Amino acid sequence: MAVTAVRTIAITFSGDIQATNSLPAAPNGVAPGSITIHSLAAGDNTITLPGGGSTPQGATIIPPSGNTQALTLKGVGGDTGIRIHKTDPTVVTFDSTALPANIVINAAGIVTGMRIIWT
Repeated sequence: MAVTAVRTIAITFSGDIQATNSLPAAPNGVAPGSITIHSLAAGDNTITLPGGGSTPQGATIIPPSGNTQALTLKGVGGDTGIRIHKTDPTVVTFDSTALPANIVINAAGIVTGMRIIWT
């Protein structure tokens, strides 16, 4: 079954600046259209991108709302990586000509119930 994903980022300002920006990404006609749930151990956790004929263009990483553990997104375990928010969603997009096989999320401690929406 073919899945088409269309991602849009909406940014709304209020207060001294009143504005809304809607930033659409290119549609993906071969999206996985899946949500995976992960339990992270302390340290590096390798997460494989979905396959099966699909090609994800993006991943929305959604930590559990009560998470208190530091999270670092990496390309591979040896990377320094970048610290991502403990509870806010993080969107990562991939270049389809250099699609990684996996991503690594380093957790400072156990994190249960982290969701990833693959688009």
